[in-house]
Amino acid sequence: MNIKPLADRVLLRPAAAEEKTVSGIIIPDTAKEKPLKGEVIATGDGTKDEKMVVKKGDSVLYGKYAGTEIEVNGEQLIIMRQSDILGIYE
Repeated sequence: MNIKPLADRVLLRPAAAEEKTVSGIIIPDTAKEKPLKGEVIATGDGTKDEKMVVKKGDSVLYGKYAGTEIEVNGEQLIIMRQSDILGIYE
């Protein structure tokens, strides 16, 4: 990967959308929800006012309309500011 986010930006790989409900019903492509979690694959160095809290490999939750979707080598990624990340989960 040749992308290095600048300042307080983070590059994420979104989690795959759910294929089935808990009860086993298959969800069609038109009804799938956009995933709200992903894995950090690169971070910027932060700014003088905001240091980077997230790091490569963290699993994070983010807002529904956060970030900008980009395509790199056929893979959908999201780049956003660290402040758009709601939390880190394990």
